[in-house]
Amino acid sequence: MPQNVFVLGLDELNLRMLRELPHLAEYRFHPLMSIEELQHGEIDFDRLVTAAETQLDAFDGRIDAIIGFWDFPVTMMVPVLCERYGLRSPSLESIVKCEHKYWSRLEQREVIDEHPAFGLVDLDDGARPPPGVRYPMWLKPVKSTSSALAFLVRDPGELEGAVAEIRAGIEHIGKPFEDVLARLDLPPEIAEIGGTACMAEEAIEGVQATVEGCSFGGEAHVYGVIDSIDYPGQSSFLRYQYPSSLPAEVIERMTAVTARVIEHIGLDSTTFNVEFFWDRDHNAINLLEINPRHSQSHAPLFEYVDGVPNHQAMVRLALGLDPELRPPGGGEHNVAAKWFMRRFTDGLVRRVPSAEEIAAVEREMPGTIVKIAASAGERLSDLPMQDSYSYELGRVFMGAADEAELQARYDRCLAMLPFEFDE
Repeated sequence: MPQNVFVLGLDELNLRMLRELPHLAEYRFHPLMSIEELQHGEIDFDRLVTAAETQLDAFDGRIDAIIGFWDFPVTMMVPVLCERYGLRSPSLESIVKCEHKYWSRLEQREVIDEHPAFGLVDLDDGARPPPGVRYPMWLKPVKSTSSALAFLVRDPGELEGAVAEIRAGIEHIGKPFEDVLARLDLPPEIAEIGGTACMAEEAIEGVQATVEGCSFGGEAHVYGVIDSIDYPGQSSFLRYQYPSSLPAEVIERMTAVTARVIEHIGLDSTTFNVEFFWDRDHNAINLLEINPRHSQSHAPLFEYVDGVPNHQAMVRLALGLDPELRPPGGGEHNVAAKWFMRRFTDGLVRRVPSAEEIAAVEREMPGTIVKIAASAGERLSDLPMQDSYSYELGRVFMGAADEAELQARYDRCLAMLPFEFDE
């Protein structure tokens, strides 16, 4: 009989990727709440858990696994629900150790040196850098999503402005995050600051890359490295590109650091991704952050290049099966990317690409996937889950023979997918 796998926030693209998995006849995927219910508007963690339990209890059949690809609250709902139904998952504590940015840095500091200087910032007692942290620095809540309320500050004036914005918005994620913290026996230094604290980290520069893998049997295994490429002169992503173009020696060092941290934290029976910077001039790597899930944004990229989406490991680990990690290659393309269509100023959306225009792109470049995030009549500043410096209009997933063809294909997509705005 097929095993019943419930997916929190299952959307059309991820369902499409799940249907590309080997052994598909062995699984039956069920949506568990919508992404709008889970992440849009006010988040009440305990209420969301109860709503998910109500849906699961009404299911007339066996519940074999619960998974999710999205950030908070999904990552933390998974272990809570799995404990309730006796299913395999990472521990809630290990998830929180990754996602509470300050706790994560304390854990990292115990086993690695490849991280920036960091410290807490008191939001209620002026705007001062923590001891030992120099400008430029990134100011961010200890818990946020999609780089929201993360600000690069270069001087006391910018620090003061960032503190004001963070103070005004930090409770949107911070308060429901504290409901999660209440479920754990926290160390004193974390219990004292809770989920609505703010921290600063010295800015780190270089080439950004993400190490993706899974952990089982107490050991971390890396199955791919993806480059994260910014818009020129900006801190917002232009594209994710797989496989990475970093030197093999750098990838090996990132892999070793990843394994030490993941195994120290005790993150197990799940996938993960760890973001790094490589400073080419000094040949230095720095760990940016740990995400206790794989990136659903990378799923089509692994499908294009390796022939299997990265959802494979998560599904199989949740069912207590071998993740069946494969060597790279085997897909239809040599390189793949997720492109982010962005605008860097606010505006009212007058027009977005039509369904016919999107279909024309997908016909001309088979395998290409276009997802539009904005809607006509919508103000960009009202879009949910945006970073602090840009507005995401849409995403384009595609594969190619090489990077030159990848760029040419994307340029063609931009020409075929017109947007119009009122300032």
